[in-house]
Amino acid sequence: MAGQAAAIEADGLRKRFGDTTALAGLDLAVAEGTVCGLIGPNGAGKTTAVRILTTLLRPDGGRATVAGLDVVRQAREVRRRIGLVGQQASVDEVLSGRQNLEMFGRLLHLSPGAARRRAGGLLDQFDLAGAGDRPVADYSGGMRRRLDLAASLVRAPQVLFLDEPTTGLDPAARADVWSDIRRLVAAGTTLVLTTQYLEEVDRLADTVHVVDRGRVIAAGSPDDLKARTGGDRIDVVVADAEQVATAAVAVGRAVGAEVEVTAGGRRLAAPVTDRMTALTAVVTALRDAGVVAEDVALRRPTLDEAFIALTRQEVPA
Repeated sequence: MAGQAAAIEADGLRKRFGDTTALAGLDLAVAEGTVCGLIGPNGAGKTTAVRILTTLLRPDGGRATVAGLDVVRQAREVRRRIGLVGQQASVDEVLSGRQNLEMFGRLLHLSPGAARRRAGGLLDQFDLAGAGDRPVADYSGGMRRRLDLAASLVRAPQVLFLDEPTTGLDPAARADVWSDIRRLVAAGTTLVLTTQYLEEVDRLADTVHVVDRGRVIAAGSPDDLKARTGGDRIDVVVADAEQVATAAVAVGRAVGAEVEVTAGGRRLAAPVTDRMTALTAVVTALRDAGVVAEDVALRRPTLDEAFIALTRQEVPA
């Protein structure tokens, strides 16, 4: 984060609920104008961390600042600078989209005229102007989520927390929300995104923090985390299962690495370093060995694979 100001800093956050330790010394740093993906197994401490950073919970230990303000000592000032979109819709289904946004504006002490103008601008920004005067009960799930995002921006926040923003949405609606998120970041908003959709984090996040058992156990860009699982691999599917042994020898010699035969008996995989050189060498080796391949493909690790590998490791005491 060299050269970039921190929008969020947490140092040693701790929180217990009875005999349960929710946070066990969580550290976090998020640069201004970036997207931070916060991922981890259920019960890892993600929601507790977000609730502390948004002033909804007080930590038992440690310290955190958001927009340069202490979340305990300056909680009121923090709340003026942040937005929060939770898992459940916060808008009123009886009111129209426009009325919801105007109501939020009035609750935030905007004048009636200013609230009306802000509502109109947000409806345009989130492509909801055509539905602005319809009751929210008539909105699709994707439209409601976009209205939720719009409501969180009535008073333009420096930092926006998104908790599972696309849960339950179809692929088209999720893509619309992703586009909205990218526009917010381009405009300078810092985002913290918690989600179970790791594809979402892979596409949107500048940095990813993996939380497990109340601590951040790994942090970096999506590519950094994926590289920790062993880098690129080459996959080969042979046409005839009887040629698997021959193919494994040929592929192993071509890439100079151990070959794994995966479930099903006809698929081979091996780690590679130089992608294109390895691909050419494997294709040539299979041809020279007389092996017929149905498919030969280079594959980068997925964030799902990195997540599983990281969260299976032991966290140091």
